[in-house]
Amino acid sequence: MDSYPRSEEDFKLWVLLEHTADAMARARQKELRQCGLTNSRSAVLYSVKHIGPKPTPAEVSRWLFREPHTISALLDRMEGEGLVKKVNDLERKNQIRISMTDKGQRAYQTSLKRESIQKIVSCLSEEQREQLRTCLRLLRQNAMKELGR
Repeated sequence: MDSYPRSEEDFKLWVLLEHTADAMARARQKELRQCGLTNSRSAVLYSVKHIGPKPTPAEVSRWLFREPHTISALLDRMEGEGLVKKVNDLERKNQIRISMTDKGQRAYQTSLKRESIQKIVSCLSEEQREQLRTCLRLLRQNAMKELGR
């Protein structure tokens, strides 16, 4: 059996997944623009809130699956905008911790309004959502194996 047709179909599936993710990200960006955030800034605020008390930039980087230098530059900009604060770890002086400022907390709360995502995903039944969740987790797991993680 020739593997080319399967390879071509797999590639088309990947393209469809990319197009879907891009379209959803653009819809979300349009919504976030109203509260002065970008998808990236919203994701950082979300991760800072949910990783645990005062995460490190490295933890944020791993959680968001982004390169450390990318997150570091973003955190610098966000600190300049007054959304987050970088503080030295009291126990490990060479380590930085991230916390949200009051302004960041307000932006985070505003970003919790996710109508664009709800509207888009609403076309799926609960069963379809669970199937999609299962498939996406399997794909992510296999991709991480491919990356050696």
